[in-house]
Parts: sequence; C-alpha cells; structure tokens
Amino acid sequence: MMSFVSAWPVFGPVFGPIAAPIAARGRAVRVAALLGAGMLVLAAQPVLAKAPHGHAHAGAATHAQAQDGPGVSASAMDTSVRPGDDFYAYANGGWMAKTEIPADRASVGSFLIAFNTTEKQLGALLQDILASNPAPGSDAQKIRDYYRAYADTAAINAAGMAPVQGDLARFAAIATRGDLSRVLGQQVRADVDPMNATNLHTENLFGLFITQALTGEKVVPYMLQGGLGMADADYYLSTSDKMVAIQGQYREYIATMLIDAGLAATADEAKSRAGAIYDLELKMARAHETRQESEDFQHATALWSRADLAAKAPGIDWDAFLAGAGITWDGPFAAYHDKAIPKLAALVASEPVAVWKDWLAFHQVNQYASVLPKKLDDDRFAFFGTAMQGVGQQRTRDKRAISAVNGALGDAVARLYVERYFPAQSKTRIQGMVATIKAAFARRIEALDWMAPATKAEALVKVKGIVVGVGYPDRWADYSGLTIAPDTPYANAVAAGRVETARQLAKLGKPLDRGEWWMTAQTINALNLPVQNALNFPAAILQKPFYDPAADAAYNYGAIGAVIGHEISHSFDNQGAAFDATGRLRNWWTEKDLARFMAAGQLLARQFDAYEPFPGLHVQGELTLGENIADVAGLAAALDAYHASLKGKKAPVINGLTGDQRFFIAFAQTWRDKTREAALRQQIATDGHAPDHYRALTVRNSDAWYAAFHVKPGDKLYLPPEKRVKVW
Repeated sequence: MMSFVSAWPVFGPVFGPIAAPIAARGRAVRVAALLGAGMLVLAAQPVLAKAPHGHAHAGAATHAQAQDGPGVSASAMDTSVRPGDDFYAYANGGWMAKTEIPADRASVGSFLIAFNTTEKQLGALLQDILASNPAPGSDAQKIRDYYRAYADTAAINAAGMAPVQGDLARFAAIATRGDLSRVLGQQVRADVDPMNATNLHTENLFGLFITQALTGEKVVPYMLQGGLGMADADYYLSTSDKMVAIQGQYREYIATMLIDAGLAATADEAKSRAGAIYDLELKMARAHETRQESEDFQHATALWSRADLAAKAPGIDWDAFLAGAGITWDGPFAAYHDKAIPKLAALVASEPVAVWKDWLAFHQVNQYASVLPKKLDDDRFAFFGTAMQGVGQQRTRDKRAISAVNGALGDAVARLYVERYFPAQSKTRIQGMVATIKAAFARRIEALDWMAPATKAEALVKVKGIVVGVGYPDRWADYSGLTIAPDTPYANAVAAGRVETARQLAKLGKPLDRGEWWMTAQTINALNLPVQNALNFPAAILQKPFYDPAADAAYNYGAIGAVIGHEISHSFDNQGAAFDATGRLRNWWTEKDLARFMAAGQLLARQFDAYEPFPGLHVQGELTLGENIADVAGLAAALDAYHASLKGKKAPVINGLTGDQRFFIAFAQTWRDKTREAALRQQIATDGHAPDHYRALTVRNSDAWYAAFHVKPGDKLYLPPEKRVKVW
C-alpha cells in the first residue's frame, strides 16, 4: 500500500500493543512508503516448532557448539539441518529451540534484542535526569516531568476521569452539524504514523500528513481516510470465523469502556450505545478504499482546493472543520483517498449526532487510556494486547513510561542518547558502508542488459542523488512551545500531540526539507523517503545484532549492509520506482523496460504466494511485493559491496565458514523471530511485510547462495536459475 516512508522493520508484533497517545514522530511501530515502501516482521511458523533434520551438507560448518564471539552466532545455528532444505532453521534453529516469547511481548527476535539494549540505555539516561534539577522550561525538565507524571499511577487513579472531563464536555455540548464538524476538526492531529504503510491508521475521522505532493509541486496537507478503532477495514468486513469473533470482542470492549469510564449507567445501555458506535465504524469501513486501491498511489494524485472539499465531499461543514483543526492553508489539499473522503463526509450528515458524540467520547478515552485510571488502561490492553495479539501481560509501567517519553519528546531524548551511546566512529563507518552499497547498486544498474539507456540514465541520477542520514538529524525538533507538568499526564499527552501537529502544519508553504527525519535516533528501524529521495538510518539500529564493530566485514555487510541495501532498493521497488530523483511521481521508464520490471515483480509475488504459514493462510505476494523486491535487490547490492570491500583479497575462513557463508548466515540471523499466532495472523492480514522466516529465504534468489552452500536440485529450497528473481 502507499505509504509516506518506507521503513525497514515492523515493530507491532515485536513490541506488543502500543498504548496511545504518542506523538507521530517518535513512534516505533510499523510502515511502508509515499513517499516510500515498507517494513519487516518476523514470525514463528508452525512448521518451525520442530526444524527438519538431516545430514550436514558438504561445505557446511559443523560448529554449533562453538563459543560465540563477534559476528555470526554459532550457538543460534542448527547445522544438522541442510541449508538447502531450510536455511532459516540452519541459521536459527538453535535459537528457536531455546527461546521463549516474553509474556509481555507479541514476539521476540533481533529487533527486540536491539530494543532491549536501547531501552536499558534510555532508562539509565532517564534516571540521571530524574536525579537532577534541570532548569524550568528546558528539555530535561520536560523529559523528567513527562516521565514522572506518566509513571505516577497512584495519582492517575486518584484523579479518576477529571482530566478528560473538559473534552467529554466539549463533545456533550455538540448540538448541530456545524458544532460536530468543528469538533471533528479539533480532534485532528498529525497522528498518521508515516511508518505504517499498511493503512496509515488514525482513529480520527480524517488523517493528516504533511509532505510534498505526489506530483511534486509543493508541500501540502494530505487528507486520509480514518475513523476506525481496529487497524484495518478488513477487521470489520471479513466474514471469517476468527474475524467475526474479534468483531464481537471489539463491541464488548466498547461497552466495557463506556461503563468503566462512567459514560453509560447500565450494562444494557452500554451494550446499545456500543452497538451504535460499532455500526458507525462499520459504515466507515465500508466507505474506506480497499487495500489495493489505497496502495495504488498512481491513481491517488488528486489535489483539491478548499472549495473542492465542500463541492466534492458534502455533508461536513469544511470551514468549521478546518477552523477547528487550525488549518489556515489556502493552497491545495492532497485528497489521497478521494473515493473515501466524500463517503466519510456524508456520514457526518446522515448519522445521528448522538452517535457521533458517543463515538468521539469512546475514542478519546480509548486513545488516552494509558494516562487515565488503571481499569481503562487494563481494558484497552485486554482487547488490543491479549485478544488482538495474544499477549498475556502488560509491560511494566516504568518501561512504558520510557516509550511514552520517546513518543512525546523524541528528539529531546535522542540528543542525549546519541551523545552518550553513538560513537562518531560508528557513524563514519556506516557512512562508508552506505557509500559502498550505493556505488554497488549503481554498478548493478549500469550492468543491466535489459534496460534502455534513457531509463538507465534516470535510475543512475536517482541512486546517486539519494540523501542519506546516518545516526541522527542535522536539526533537532524544537519543544519550546510545549509545556509539561509533573502532575498532569493526560494534559501532557494532549499537549504533545498538538505541538507536533503545529510543527507539521508549519511546513506548509515552505520548500521540501530533504533532510527531514521521520524517526528518532533511538528507534530500531530504517527508512526510505521517496518524495525526499532520502534515507534515514537511526543510531539505535546501528548496534548488535545488526551492526557489530568487532565483527568482520562479511557479517556486517550481511546484517546492517542488507538493511542499507534494502532501503536503497526501496527507491526502485514497485512503488519507489515510480518516483524520480526529485521525489516527483513521474514515469521515467520506457514501456518495454517497465513491462520487464513488472514481470520480475510478478514472479517474486508468486514465489511468496506459495508460502503457507498456517493451513489455508498464505503470505500475500502482491501485498508484500515492495518489501520483497527491496530484500532481493538490497541483498544483491550488499553482497557486491562486501566483495568490493575485500579489494581483491580472498576472504578469510572463520570458524569453518567462508566469507559468503558468513554473509548469508548474518542476513538470516537478523531475521530470527518467534511471533504469537494471533499477532502473526494479524500481520499476514494487514501488513506489507512477509513474516520474517520467509524474508530470510530471499537468499533463494541469489546464485552466490547456491554456490556458498552447495545447494543442488532436489534440495527443498532449490529454485532453477530461470525462477530466481533478479530485479536489479
């Protein structure tokens, strides 16, 4: 699906449910791109409960009991498995056998390993700040007081529902459609997570995102479909037994929240009003564009004037809505979901005002449950954590407080984080690797025998012009307009969202900032930003197990190098390839070249369609195509760059493994993962990334992998040369 940035990993299953609210810029959740293309997720497949066993193959290492050192983890491997039969189990079988998913997580894997390290580091930073006496109004004071307020559950429980009463009164006072339109506008935040390429989800009626128009003219506000409590319209529309059960649980959850928040007096009243709220969301879900339509940004370039909003999407009072949202912009709006926006606006006119008031009240409590009484927080977790993702235990409050501070004051925390934990030497080394991999990708383009010279020239300009940010941004976000107090957690969270929205709206009318970051430095992820033709590699992913400064080049190019290659390749996946070097949506392909490129994509989609994590449930090859193209091309570029780094010398054999073997094992080990079934099913249904087990099998498309591990016809993973996908 279209998305505003292409992020490398997917964090929802890894980190478990995210308790709202958090500012969009600080999130560590999932993604794809518009402005880019997708994320990754790992998943424990039922077939991995017992890895297939066999004789060690010729050339394979037989060192599973060796002491782990820098680089490849020998103890994580199961060398009794033939690499050509199950490369994931060969690289990760030992780890799978001994690893359990923590009770408070939906999954465990490399991302969680890096996250836990970062969380400990951030915890140490916060303890130092808590013990200090920062100046009033300083970032340190805001960090300290936001943390204190969020962590003080006794005070939150004592305050009860008083903090949210002002907002609930605002909803209760709605009397007319004009009032409703204004309040719906007041709810708007720049809360559409740019890393969530699957559906750009927002609980508000419309989502807001600020970046360059797809057609490249200027920075504009994007209007996006929203309004749903559950993550995707499919959750409301599917008739499968599992989805129907979730639909019933969601209705029960709404009723529970209405009772526990004091919004309904009796169970029967709560059930009736919850049913009306659910029915309104069901109508919204029916109004939403499908995943396929939403992903086709080639047909989502509509630019509407303010007058067009009223003419093309009647039902809502747009002047009142925009005034409520604080949007004074007189230029064009990008109506990304131009089919859904009119239908959602019509619901404002057709549905009872009383139901809209209940919908607003429920979503306000739902989004801010983490800073309201514990029973509401527990209710939210019971549905979104346990029912939706199978997580049985809520994370401890101190750890959740760290995440909350990251969401609200991400860059303020980031400055301290990089000063203490990100050495200049790591930044220099990664910048060198990026340059090497970009050069390798350019050489691959130059060597293509199927691409016309004109297309090739455009591609080379694009790859050479990519702006790469390593570690942290050149300019930090300004929090001077944000007031934080140590005893107002709800007000703090609301204020943080408003300040972030104001920061985003301030970009209107200004030139596109190609150096803008969409992740904080302490985020374990990486991004491709197609409309900026830029990449972000946050400091937190530049650590073990993705980057090990003590490891050899083969390991680092197979691990972080493949991440770098993946993000570069997103500029040339089935979505990114539609943007030119300036970030404008423009067809720079010849008809023949585009047909060849699309044919390769279809071959890869069919390859992933064949994977079946659960009986009858297949990976969606089309949905995950952008990520899979980036994996194939990124791995190939990283391998070329590794070979170039040897400068003609022969790679050393370390612990019985050749350089190419270590490269491919490192790649597979970054995809180690176990995911709960409920979370995995949710990922397959809604996410643009294939489960990580299958991402690791990208190696099947590399001729060098076959040579490195002596994979032959008859091996389960063997693909004949004509079926190995070579995109770039």
